[in-house]
Amino acid sequence: MSGANTTRAVLFDLDDTLFDHQGCAREALAAVRASHAGFRAMPFETIERAHARFLEELHGEVMFGRVPIEIARIERFRRLLEAAGAPARDDLAAGLASTYREAYRTARRAVAGAPALLAAVRHRARVGIVSNNLLDEQRDKLRTCGLDVFVDALVVSEEAQVSKPHPAIFEMALDRLHARPAEAVMVGDSWSADVAGARAAGIRAIWFNPAG
Repeated sequence: MSGANTTRAVLFDLDDTLFDHQGCAREALAAVRASHAGFRAMPFETIERAHARFLEELHGEVMFGRVPIEIARIERFRRLLEAAGAPARDDLAAGLASTYREAYRTARRAVAGAPALLAAVRHRARVGIVSNNLLDEQRDKLRTCGLDVFVDALVVSEEAQVSKPHPAIFEMALDRLHARPAEAVMVGDSWSADVAGARAAGIRAIWFNPAG
């Protein structure tokens, strides 16, 4: 094919688009809940909401180098202990952070159908990942799930120093894939970060919305 509408690059979000972050996080939180009596009295949905809130609050601080990742992980569980009304000791929080991390890494998996999708796309276009996360973390997920063999460029907010929906992170990915905005498509589960962000950069967008 040729012409102005030829798709030369397909950009994907990673977490909860190709990698099952939400499922892994649930399994890891279940392990944390089982390990501490203060959490067993709380409904799982309450723990999940609180954990997601604390994770989001600390995420930006880690992305831009203001808080080391290991300190942020401990702080996340210190806040979760406080929310449960339990003693928020640093040693206890560190132990829970380790339990969560180990369970999360054990549970790592791709979203169903993701490898086949990337393989099909890779036959027709270059593939890029655009993610608001740390480079080593996302590289490790791709390798573990066997998705790395389909990826031509991985761009993360840690490296770009901006996060989706900022146009610069999409522009960095397109530059590495040697594609113009009109030649690219972005696929992601977040309307605000992936769809609105791609559109602001002049890229067509597909909303992956498994929750309906």
